[in-house]
Amino acid sequence: MKIVGVAACTSGIAHTYIAKKKLETAAKSLGHQIHIETQGTIGTEDELTAQEIKEADVVIIAADIKIGGRDRFTGKKIVDIPTSMVIKAPKGLINKIEEEVMKA
Repeated sequence: MKIVGVAACTSGIAHTYIAKKKLETAAKSLGHQIHIETQGTIGTEDELTAQEIKEADVVIIAADIKIGGRDRFTGKKIVDIPTSMVIKAPKGLINKIEEEVMKA
């Protein structure tokens, strides 16, 4: 799968970057391509391109706050999940998403 997403937490520091790292590590270990944008205290980092979004099979919004630019994902399969759930079980999340995408 090609996965894109956004990570953001209330403080924009720890959970944002931990969620990003966990998602990237889990997805890559399962053979998927992934790019996660962060929206934190210093602004947006690793911003997703229009091409990456277009090619994505799924969008993961790992956030505890409202993210900016959500309209970019219109028409895409979106999974909304709190950062704490991503941090606790990233591989389980990716596996569940893979099952859902394969059904579609």
